[in-house]
Amino acid sequence: MIRLHVQGDLAPGHAVAPTLDQSRYLTQVMRLKAGDDLLVFNGRDGEWRASVAEVLKKGVILRAEEQVREQTHGPDLELIVAVVKKARIETIVEKATELGAARVRLVLTHRTNADRLRLDRLDAIAEEAAEQTGRLDVPLVDDPIKLDALLDGWEASRRLMFCDETGGAPAVSALTAAGGGKWAILIGPEGGFSPEEGERLRALPFTTAVSLGPRILRADTAAIAALTLWQAAIGDWDR
Repeated sequence: MIRLHVQGDLAPGHAVAPTLDQSRYLTQVMRLKAGDDLLVFNGRDGEWRASVAEVLKKGVILRAEEQVREQTHGPDLELIVAVVKKARIETIVEKATELGAARVRLVLTHRTNADRLRLDRLDAIAEEAAEQTGRLDVPLVDDPIKLDALLDGWEASRRLMFCDETGGAPAVSALTAAGGGKWAILIGPEGGFSPEEGERLRALPFTTAVSLGPRILRADTAAIAALTLWQAAIGDWDR
């Protein structure tokens, strides 16, 4: 069944107004008509069966009928990634959503050299991936900030999985030893972190430096590998 992320509150009988683009998708691509059913979620009220109440000249009106899943949230996991080329960032946001990240934070490092990004495009990619994968929420995608600024304001209770291309502990054993709770995964730029950045990251008390294996990985591959390793070691894959 079609799944759609919506903004409005969901409760029995509530009218829900999708965006114009979503309405076009429902009526022109999926050919829904009045009375047809779909699933909707908003990240707050769980997943609901809804029906098409009205098809208007501009847009449609949906009606929430019944809740089919209560609201749940995945692990408190953030993916922090240095800005790289647009196509690779788009892949990273899509796969981070599929792999359960709650937030994607973009950073600028000493060696960042990348295209300008459209945050609205990245938000749309995250939303579509959440719809397709059965998630009940959509991860946030933050505006890029400097890595130093991010670390200056770090939440001390959140552990940081630093994917260190110069060498680190085997990821699964290091993560298992560190334990669960709030985490973030840090992926560097294509040229790697500068020596100064690496030195600062390794010295932080909340950092767990890990290796992603003997081969040099592109940023998008590294992000997927790191998220997979984290989920396998201390994530929600065993639920």
